[in-house]
Amino acid sequence: MNTHPYAGNYRTPSPASRLFPSLRFYARLLALLYQAGKQAAAGVYSADDWILSSEAVGHALEAVGADIRIDGFDHVRSLNTPCVFVANHMSTLETFVLPGIIQPVRDVTFVVKNSLLKYPFLGPVLRSREPIVVGRANPREDLASVLDGGQRHLDAGRSVIIFPQGTRSHTVDERQFSSLGIKLARKAGVPVMPLALKSDAWGTGFLVKDIGFIRPRLPIRFRFGSPVPVTGNGREEHAAVVSFIRKTFDAWRSEDDQF
Repeated sequence: MNTHPYAGNYRTPSPASRLFPSLRFYARLLALLYQAGKQAAAGVYSADDWILSSEAVGHALEAVGADIRIDGFDHVRSLNTPCVFVANHMSTLETFVLPGIIQPVRDVTFVVKNSLLKYPFLGPVLRSREPIVVGRANPREDLASVLDGGQRHLDAGRSVIIFPQGTRSHTVDERQFSSLGIKLARKAGVPVMPLALKSDAWGTGFLVKDIGFIRPRLPIRFRFGSPVPVTGNGREEHAAVVSFIRKTFDAWRSEDDQF
């Protein structure tokens, strides 16, 4: 996967072997994480390194047969301001792959749960990118962390990725989406960009949630929508963003059901 010259749409050029995809992918991922974690722990892991690591994960997925499809990236390229990316959350995949898509053209960080920072290798990598950390035990504290930390990043020109469902889900239900991304965008005076994704090719594990089977038969999809300026109380904008994600996701599901 090469997103640096990426214009607007991307699809994996040709299918690869799907023999033992989980074993082959995780062997490669472990090597990538080990190297990146060492660099980050030593304080020498840059934004460019993050891009290369993320792209390498995308390549590793494609190497075991995954089909990555990206649409609407021209919306990101055309922005002249940072933004808040609001996306649904399905698996670990988006945390690994999104930096390689967005970071080459727009500096970005995540809102992440604090448990991710405790992972070996991955923790130092995420900390090096100065994420906004939430604990999910105290919603009021999490809200303050996102609004204050998010505004600092946005004021400095760095966009923020938020998964407002709070937890991973293989469905898109408007009732599960908080308006946190809208609140942050309104406070910082930046637009929201909806991002629909389908990443269940990376399954959920039984013993370790982040280590599930890799299922290359399921296409990996990302679609960026038009930026949405936030005015007033943001209710209409929240509804529009979530509607874009739900309708896009439902259309993908319908396409997949035909096969």
